[in-house]
Amino acid sequence: MTTKRDAQLQLLTERPAWKALPEHHRKMRNLHLRQLFAGGPLRGERLGVKAAGFYLNYPKNRVTDETIALLVQLAGECSLRERTDAMFSGATTNVTERRAALRVSLRGPENEHKLLALNM
Repeated sequence: MTTKRDAQLQLLTERPAWKALPEHHRKMRNLHLRQLFAGGPLRGERLGVKAAGFYLNYPKNRVTDETIALLVQLAGECSLRERTDAMFSGATTNVTERRAALRVSLRGPENEHKLLALNM
């Protein structure tokens, strides 16, 4: 019986989305961006992302809706959201040193990272 912990420890390369990515790459690698832009005028709106003062210019890369779907699937298979939340909450995520990943505390408000460090 596979436990949740076993599933989390599953190798990245063993996950279904990861295994689907090489085939997707084979389909995409020889496509020219002109072909992708010819697929519809809304490519820039659909695949461009603005966040935190940045613009991620995915439309000018060999990225399709399928690419995004596979990457989102892989993130889900790896419990990325849960792991990110755990890391930012100060949970023990550095399994080698058996402590929280302190670098994320530097990204919060000034007093927040001091409190997190004191709780270690």
